[in-house]
Amino acid sequence: MAVMNLPNIDFFLILGRAVFLVFSFAVAAVTFTAWRRSAREQTETILAQNRALTEQLAALAARLDSADQRLGQLAERLEQPQVRASNAPAGQQGYQIAIRLARSGAAVDELVSGCGLTRAEAELVKRLHGPPLPELRQVS
Repeated sequence: MAVMNLPNIDFFLILGRAVFLVFSFAVAAVTFTAWRRSAREQTETILAQNRALTEQLAALAARLDSADQRLGQLAERLEQPQVRASNAPAGQQGYQIAIRLARSGAAVDELVSGCGLTRAEAELVKRLHGPPLPELRQVS
């Protein structure tokens, strides 16, 4: 009769440890691969957002430059009337002359050429200070 030789319990423990280590290594490898894939996707997402923000920042910088140029132009335009305002007494004399001419019956073209008024200003001076227009009769 043959006696079967049963393996020692130490052999089963060592075999169990080996299987557990191989299984743990496989789980760790899968987890590490998933972690790297997730990190790569997050990096790509962050880079795409960074590109979009960079483009928006460039667009805002261009708009800011445009607004700065407009502000410069407006500042220049605001400074020009101050120069004109310093010559206001001469302009006031032009209005006084225009009023006198309008009272004497001068035409709008004469007020424009002689007093330096715009056509709209000359028409206003003529209406306010010119001789009254004859009233129109209503036909019944």
